[in-house]
Amino acid sequence: MSDKKIAVLGTGANGASIGADLTRAGLDVTFIEQWPAHVDAMRANGIRVEMPDETITTPVTVLNFCEVATLREKFDVVFVLMKAYDTRWSCELIKPYVKADGLVVGLQNGMSLDDMAAVMGAERTIGAVIEVSSNMFEPGVVNRQSPPSRSWFALGGYDSSSQARADEVAEILRHAGAVEVTADIRSSKWMKLVVNAAELAPSAILGLPLAEAVRVPGMRDFMVEAGNEAVRTTLAIGNRVVPIFGMTEDDVREPEQFAEDLLDAVLSDYTLPNTLTTILQDWMKGRRGETDQINGLVVDEQRNLGGRAPVNERIVEIAHRIESGELEARASNVDLLLTPETKAALHRRNRARPINDDAK
Repeated sequence: MSDKKIAVLGTGANGASIGADLTRAGLDVTFIEQWPAHVDAMRANGIRVEMPDETITTPVTVLNFCEVATLREKFDVVFVLMKAYDTRWSCELIKPYVKADGLVVGLQNGMSLDDMAAVMGAERTIGAVIEVSSNMFEPGVVNRQSPPSRSWFALGGYDSSSQARADEVAEILRHAGAVEVTADIRSSKWMKLVVNAAELAPSAILGLPLAEAVRVPGMRDFMVEAGNEAVRTTLAIGNRVVPIFGMTEDDVREPEQFAEDLLDAVLSDYTLPNTLTTILQDWMKGRRGETDQINGLVVDEQRNLGGRAPVNERIVEIAHRIESGELEARASNVDLLLTPETKAALHRRNRARPINDDAK
C-alpha cells in the first residue's frame, strides 16, 4: 500500500469517482472542491457513485477551496481534474502545498501540459489521457457509466525527470482503471484531443447524447472530419499518431482513418445510449465548456501554420453562440454545422486517398 499523501483537485464527476476508488484502496486521499453544496453533501454522506452494476458510497475527507490555506501538511501527488481553462490558477492555488519532490498529474482534456509545467516545473509535471464516462447533477452523487473495469488512462512525464517517475503514479491510478505509461505524452494527449474534437462539442451543439448525435444524417462524417483536421494539425506541428485506448501500432498506420477508428472505439467501449459529453453537461449547468481548448486549439494551430480547419472553425463559432445565449443546443443546429464550406471539406475527405498510400 502506498503511504503517499494524495490530493484530488477538482472533485466533479470524474474527480470524485476516481478519488473514491483511491480512498477505498486504503490510500490517504483529500478531496479539494469548489462547489460548496457538493462539499457539504460529501461531508455529510460521503460520495455516492452509481455505476451500471452497483452503487457504492464512500466516506471521504474533503476541503473547500477556501480552506486550502489551513493545510499544514504537503502532498506527494496531486491529481488535477479541473477544466482545462482553469489549469493555471488551480496549480497556483495548490503549489504551496505540494512537496518539493511532489508530482502534479493533469487528468484533463485539452493540452494543459504547458500551463501546468509553467507553474509547477517540468520535473514535477505528469500528463495524462483519461477515458472515463460519468456525470454529476446532484451534489454528492456521481453517475459513473464506465466503472474501473472499463476506465482507461495513459501517463507520461513532461520531461525525462518526470517521465522516470510515471510508474509511481501508475501504481496509484490503477485502483481506478487500466493504466499505460507512454514515452510521448504530448502525442498521446493530442490523440485524445482528436476524438474529443470529433465528439464533445459537435454532439453538445445538437443537445443530444453522443450515440444519438452520431446517427443524425451527415453528423458522422462531420465529426470524423473534425477529428481528421486535428490529426493533420498535430502531424504538421511535429507530433506523432500513436495508439491509445489499448490500440496497437498496426491500428495507426493510416492517419486519415485514425479519427474514425478512435470515434468507433469510444462509441463501442465507453459510451452508453444516454452518455452526455462533458461540454453538454457544462452547458446544461449554465457553464462554458472546453471548446476553445479542444476545437479552438486545432483552429489556432492551423492559423499559426498558415492553414485552416473549417470544420473545427464552424464548431467553435456555433459553440460560442450557444454559450452567449444567442442559440440553444438542439438537433436543428445540424443545419448550422453542415454549411456549403463544411460539406465541401467532407466531400474532399471522402475522395481523398489515405496519407500513406504512396509508401505502400
